[in-house]
Amino acid sequence: MNKAKNVHDNILGTIGNTPMIKLNKIVEDFPCDVYAKVEYFNPGHSVKDRMALKMVEDAEAEGKLKPGGTIIECTSGNTGMGLALSAIIKGYKLICTTNCKQSKEKVDILRALGAIVYVCPTAVAPDHPDSYYSVAEKLNNEIENSFWCNQYDNLSNGKAHYLSTGPEIWEQTEGKITHFVVGVGTGGTISGVAKYLKEKNPAIKIWGVDSYGSVFKKYLETGEFDENEIYSYLTEGIGEDILPANVNFDFIDHFEKVTDKDGALAARKLAREEGLFLGYSCGSTIQALLQLKDELKPGDLPVVLFHDHGSRYVAKVYNDDWMREQGFID
Repeated sequence: MNKAKNVHDNILGTIGNTPMIKLNKIVEDFPCDVYAKVEYFNPGHSVKDRMALKMVEDAEAEGKLKPGGTIIECTSGNTGMGLALSAIIKGYKLICTTNCKQSKEKVDILRALGAIVYVCPTAVAPDHPDSYYSVAEKLNNEIENSFWCNQYDNLSNGKAHYLSTGPEIWEQTEGKITHFVVGVGTGGTISGVAKYLKEKNPAIKIWGVDSYGSVFKKYLETGEFDENEIYSYLTEGIGEDILPANVNFDFIDHFEKVTDKDGALAARKLAREEGLFLGYSCGSTIQALLQLKDELKPGDLPVVLFHDHGSRYVAKVYNDDWMREQGFID
């Protein structure tokens, strides 16, 4: 069918080509315009649709994923949803492992899309047999004709953003982008986009958003993987207690840490001031830019990437009772 007329053979054809939206009230005291690449316009409502499809396509091309096979993935939810769409259309089974800090909505949606979901404990080391990484690896070893995507170390993740997200941002800003700001989890989005943008203009600054309790910021600044930096936090989808192969620190100029509270409050502010109903980590992303405002000057053109939709966080960030329980609001 004719993609130019926005007609597609199946849901996978609608992945990508998401809009760029100017932010207004929340950045009204900035010295420059700020734009957001809003990824919830993908069919699975997150940026992860892009890399999920790429991981599946590359696995098929390499003979790692065969007809009738089972896709296995450890996910905070969004990658699982992207994989669910690919599995449905291409005829695969899907098993997802996740951890218990993820929102119930994510688990329910994955099951609605036909995935089998294992919910694992959060507060265990990555190599613990009960961690969602270890459970995924165990299932992959036990299930015949299965493929563990392993989005953290599967370089198809970053490649997807080098091939699609980066070029879209460059074209939408007519090459005028000066800063790219994005939350970092697996590292595929920041590294793939950064590689493309820095090839076009090495002066573009790449700012990663990190959580307190994650190792990224200290590792970039010191080269030290400090286990004392690791502790549990509430923000979903960004920060890690491992160093994924997809995080290319050579492309990242700075990491900005954001508290759980500030990220949650910023997400709610985006909804009420910009009409953008976004995920928890999107609040962290705009909060990081607010914290870095003094680094910007007139004529700059920063672009923030908003990962996903707020519908996955209705029982948490957008629930006053939950916010009060965390001490985030009175």
